[in-house]
Amino acid sequence: MGARKRLWRLWAAIGSMRMERKLFLVFLLLITLPLSFIGYLSYSNYSRSIEEKTIVYSTKMLENMMVRVDDYIEDMVRISSIPAYQDDIKQNLIRSNSYYAQRRQSTPGEGASQVPEDFNLLLSIQRGIEGNISFINTIKRGANSVYIFDQYGNGYYSAGAGGIRLNVKESYDSWVESVSASGGEAKLFSTQKYTSNLKSVRYAFTVVRKVIDKSLKPIGLIAVDANVSVIEDQISELDKVTGGKSLIIDELGNVVYDSERALLATNIKDAPEIVRAAGAKGSFYFERDGVNRLYIYTTSPNTSWKVITSIPVSVLTRDADIIRNVTLIATSVTILVALLISFVFSYALTNPLRKMMRLMKNVQEGDFNVQFQVKYRDEVGQLGNQFNRMIVRIDQLIQDIYLMETKKKEAELHALQSQINPHFMYNTLESIRMAAELNDDRIAADMLAILGKLLRYSISDLHEEVTLENELEHVRNYVEMLNYRYPNRFRLESRVAPELHRYPVIKLVLQPIVENAIYHGMDESKPVMLISIESEVTRTSLLLRIRDNGTGMNEEALMRLSRKLAGAEDAHAGEKRKTGGIGLKNVNERIKLHFGNGYGLKVNSVPGQGTEVVLHLPIEAGGGAR
Repeated sequence: MGARKRLWRLWAAIGSMRMERKLFLVFLLLITLPLSFIGYLSYSNYSRSIEEKTIVYSTKMLENMMVRVDDYIEDMVRISSIPAYQDDIKQNLIRSNSYYAQRRQSTPGEGASQVPEDFNLLLSIQRGIEGNISFINTIKRGANSVYIFDQYGNGYYSAGAGGIRLNVKESYDSWVESVSASGGEAKLFSTQKYTSNLKSVRYAFTVVRKVIDKSLKPIGLIAVDANVSVIEDQISELDKVTGGKSLIIDELGNVVYDSERALLATNIKDAPEIVRAAGAKGSFYFERDGVNRLYIYTTSPNTSWKVITSIPVSVLTRDADIIRNVTLIATSVTILVALLISFVFSYALTNPLRKMMRLMKNVQEGDFNVQFQVKYRDEVGQLGNQFNRMIVRIDQLIQDIYLMETKKKEAELHALQSQINPHFMYNTLESIRMAAELNDDRIAADMLAILGKLLRYSISDLHEEVTLENELEHVRNYVEMLNYRYPNRFRLESRVAPELHRYPVIKLVLQPIVENAIYHGMDESKPVMLISIESEVTRTSLLLRIRDNGTGMNEEALMRLSRKLAGAEDAHAGEKRKTGGIGLKNVNERIKLHFGNGYGLKVNSVPGQGTEVVLHLPIEAGGGAR
């Protein structure tokens, strides 16, 4: 209700505004709303288009990048298979295994006597394997280091530009344990952090596989390290295009590569953005470090590595924001210019109406010698023509009314003269009464006297207001007249408070009700018909109750009479004789016309016990009647 009330007040305030302000408000809405809607729609569509295109383009770039990374890893797998086809490498690994097997079986004394010969053999094995390793290092760029181990963990390697691991022994133990159950298939290890012999920290991912002989027996192990810098070129190009940051994780959540290098060689499988990056590929929005970002991801079908790119939404919508600002500025300037033009037009359109309002005020003060100057034939010009005609017509009507009032006064004089005839009738009845008294006929004299009073009261204007005391006196005269006709058959009891006797009422509201009760409710089985009139005063109303002890009405007749009083049913001839109600309907309509629809008659009746008519009048009409 409060919101509806405020809305109604707002609407009322708008309705009370001057016409030029209403026109200005209409122009404001017609200009501002469409332009604002178009600007918002353009910005939203452009932002959505950029987002969709960015997702499609970035996903394609991610897939292409992962294809290149997969190709590189495939090359590393091929490199790791070279020892299987190089007899020189396999023979040297067999010799190394044999050498270290004999060393383990020989006694300390025997081993000492063969040191020069063993040293030469070991040097020959090392040169043979490391020469092949140097050749392998030149095959593929980025394969910084290749490690070949015999069955006893003795490593052979050739230091490249990136150096070799200082923790070769620990790395070997991890590698050999992971491929122990394999049959010579290559296994990819995620990025590990290590310190090289050049005293620098390095990050590399590794392809490891067993080296087997012709009888498919393992004779050693090969590990091919690739520095993460081979991925960096691909990622940096992607980040440059999208304006975001990227990272690659394996299926266990280990970070293979990170643009910011803060998460390299760590596990982030429980990070919220990683958890949401479910499935092979997709995109989602996520807020990190107070910045809303768009995450786009795809997964390699070969390695199951997942690359994820996060792009700040502010970067994504940068161009859209520029367009939005330009559109906002252009819209604001357009609105200001349009409003200025609309203000001028609204003033020009309403100026003739203001002139007409001033002329109307002059007419209201009685000056009919005014005329609206019509310049154009538009709606305002036509209204001006009608205004001028209306002024002329009003002036003519005033003259006509003046003539009519003059004629009315003359008619009233004639009406006063015609009142001689009713006075003549009253005087004639009085003469007959005096003659009856002279002849000692008291009953006839009394009846003529009462008839004269009834006639004098009834024949005057029905719209005339009388006091309640006058109405009660008229009813007493009426009942007394009936008792002359039906001796001692009717008894009238009036229990109206004396302070209500001066209450003003319209004439003839009680007598028709009493007449209706006598002629339609008289019970022949009862020697005397009792009629009582009682008064009741409420806070806002005066109730007059007229009761009789007549035959009463059944429920059907009572409902029919109630509908008749409400105007919902017309009276038929048979019903008139049965239930009466013509006088009641007359009184009811006169009360409603005089006091309003909230007042009138109400009838209650019980068969065999009598009828009650309640006359409902406004107490305010009685002035000091309270």
